[in-house]
Amino acid sequence: MIAIIADDHPLFRVALSQALQQILGPDAGLHQAHSMQQLWPLLRAHPDTQLILLDLKLPDAQGFAALTALRAEYPDITILMISAIEEPAVIKQALQLGAAGYVPKSVPLDLLQHAVATVLQGDSWVPPELSASVAQAEDLIDAAFASRLAQLTPQQLRVLKMIADGLLNKQIAYEMNVQETTVKQHVSAILRKLEVNNRTLAGIMFEKLKLTEDLT
Repeated sequence: MIAIIADDHPLFRVALSQALQQILGPDAGLHQAHSMQQLWPLLRAHPDTQLILLDLKLPDAQGFAALTALRAEYPDITILMISAIEEPAVIKQALQLGAAGYVPKSVPLDLLQHAVATVLQGDSWVPPELSASVAQAEDLIDAAFASRLAQLTPQQLRVLKMIADGLLNKQIAYEMNVQETTVKQHVSAILRKLEVNNRTLAGIMFEKLKLTEDLT
């Protein structure tokens, strides 16, 4: 089995690696990434990856945007969110956007191991003491929007991110090394799937994924 730990704290990556090794066994392939920029090449190099432990607050993760992009690009990989944030609404949102579970960094390693074993069996996991609060928490992002967002392809998500960053179609085409007509086709599909009338609204909706950047 291959698993990747994506966290920007070296000592925490070491602790996670040791915990995973005990669960997955000595033959498991464990890799580490300190950013999304480093994670993407690892995934391309190891397409048979089965598990990602993803820190919600990676410097270049842009809140839930990284989780959403990973779910679109690699729908079969189990993603377990790891974070110092224990806000029930944030945990609920991570699950709604496709995370298999959510582990606060404050939990002991034996509970982390239990969480990993649970999600690898196909079940979801949140801290037992927070499960009721998570269920009752208000949505950070409208559930219908989260569902529509999941319909976007990886390329469409990339275009949507650049729309949110304020890039014009010509600039997006340059960044993606495609024709501007291709970008226009992506934009049309994005607007249709998100059920919005213009790119400004689409960009605003994408920005909602970054709400966690203001949480501590």
